[in-house]
Amino acid sequence: MRNLLFSLLILFVTSPAAFAQEKTVNPRPLTLAEYTKAKTYAIANLDQDTYVKFDNAYVLDRYEGRKPYFITGADNLKKRIDLYKLVAKEGMQEIGTMVFYTSETGKKYQALVPDFTADAKVWAAYFQDIDDINKVEKNFILKLSYVLSKELSFQQYKLLNNGKDLKEESATYGNDICFPGDEMVTMGNGSKKLLKDVKSGDEVITLDPVTRKPSATKVKELTVHAAKNYALTQLVLALAKENNTAEGTNVNLRVKVLKATPNHPMLTKEGNFKIGEITLGQQVLCLNDKTGKYEAYTVLQKNEQAGGLQNVYNIVAEKGSTILMNGVMVMQK
Repeated sequence: MRNLLFSLLILFVTSPAAFAQEKTVNPRPLTLAEYTKAKTYAIANLDQDTYVKFDNAYVLDRYEGRKPYFITGADNLKKRIDLYKLVAKEGMQEIGTMVFYTSETGKKYQALVPDFTADAKVWAAYFQDIDDINKVEKNFILKLSYVLSKELSFQQYKLLNNGKDLKEESATYGNDICFPGDEMVTMGNGSKKLLKDVKSGDEVITLDPVTRKPSATKVKELTVHAAKNYALTQLVLALAKENNTAEGTNVNLRVKVLKATPNHPMLTKEGNFKIGEITLGQQVLCLNDKTGKYEAYTVLQKNEQAGGLQNVYNIVAEKGSTILMNGVMVMQK
């Protein structure tokens, strides 16, 4: 989960927005002292309070007057997310975005996303805060990522690779087309097994890419490539069904994560692509574990980084051209 966390830490550029009472101008850096102080600011009534002043120096203004998001994940628990712009009244400058997150039990959490000009220490504090929330609220960062990506998609943003630099770390690129050993393979009986534990003679599911009908096929060989610091591409795939109501936006969100060496081929709606060449917004087939049906998931996030010294693996099967890795249909190679 921690690797997933760092693939979803979002740094985005805030732009001037219209506020209910006063006009804002370009952002300025949020200081660490302001960050710490602002985390104590609370909204008494998220349904009614859209513009609230604090210390006669700061304002929380509901982001573009948006209604809340109500996100239901695979656990069928409904979470609420409200966004507010944090504005310094002097100069009416935007310095961050406050996130209010309410669990199904009414437990409230909040996080302050700094403006992109903030000091690295402020960003480090933000990363730690959302990591802490994620430890007690499963998939908090996935849900936050979905909302921020959707609401702020017209603004510039990028993913941080956990402070990693591929060139400095000399990540290994090459002809090895494989997956890390901790990816989960769907077996012939529907169970899951770590890729590194799959053996010759095991049965795995292969899926006809045209009919989407599954069948079992025997594993001929599990290919193991010697430990290197392989470059890995990670995709976060989402299936979101939205319903706008008077109360807010209800979202039924399902997410899957897949890691592979950048040259491993995958089947998308547009045909075969290397995972490293897949772009945001493309769609790939994933298994719905509950219904047994295959659904098109959209690439929500993409991250590439050095994976650290490890073996990588690939399944050679008797039949078929695909296997299911972490519930995602990938090509055999």
